[in-house]
Amino acid sequence: MTTDVYRVVPESKAELSKYATSYTGNEYDKKLAKKLLNKNIQKMFELQSKLYAFDKYSLLIIFQAMDAAGKDSAIKHVMTGLNPQGTQVFSFKEPSAVELDHDYLWRIHKCTPERGRIGIFNRSHYEEVLIVRVHNLISKQKIPVDLIDKNIWQNRFRQINDFEKHLFENGTIILKFFLHLSKEEQKKRFLRRIDNTSKNWKFSETDISEREYWAEYQTAYEEMISNTGTSYAPWFIIPADNKWFTRLIISEIIIETLGSLNIDYPKLSDDQLKRLEYCRNLLLNEKS
Repeated sequence: MTTDVYRVVPESKAELSKYATSYTGNEYDKKLAKKLLNKNIQKMFELQSKLYAFDKYSLLIIFQAMDAAGKDSAIKHVMTGLNPQGTQVFSFKEPSAVELDHDYLWRIHKCTPERGRIGIFNRSHYEEVLIVRVHNLISKQKIPVDLIDKNIWQNRFRQINDFEKHLFENGTIILKFFLHLSKEEQKKRFLRRIDNTSKNWKFSETDISEREYWAEYQTAYEEMISNTGTSYAPWFIIPADNKWFTRLIISEIIIETLGSLNIDYPKLSDDQLKRLEYCRNLLLNEKS
């Protein structure tokens, strides 16, 4: 699979209308995609083991999308084979009073993955240039009034880029996925949540009110991706109308990224190998 078509070129203008939400590739169907995903999950497990043992890099995977785009299910199905010891998942909701007493990146930095681990953000610091922007929540944050001016969003884009560059230059590899869902498909998924009693809990009336801001969100996403897609923290716009294809693309990109790193299990020195053999003999000759 060629994944470069989903990567946003740094410093280019992202126009979401030019990206098909229902694209599934010419050579794939649901059955084949599931088969390939299972193979990718096994590859991911092997690469994660090397990442953990190598203990110098970490991988941060960020998911952003409109409601019902499939963030939860992507995390569940794509990451299902990973070792929980080396995986951390965080979901960022409305900031608490304590979090509002710090800068908006404070709570994010605390959750970045340790070396050797994979961190997954279900929503992230990007909410600060999305919902905060669309609903003008910036005025409710504890920021000096003179700092809330016409440059506030450009300043935040710059701050986010600097933050992600800092992470990258300290060994954190960053992948950012925008799951690109159509408004019509979102409607279908909302209706399924309403009609299926086992999914009722996933639906909220606010989901309907948020649809009224669809155009504003699309604009906010375009500006966010255009201003924060970099070579060290790239954005990928993933078609999300068909979850089986969404998951396959995400798994492919993760495997390509981990595979491009020069990671392997640590090599023991001759002295360490001798000590290993010594310990082996001790165990074999141990008296019961």
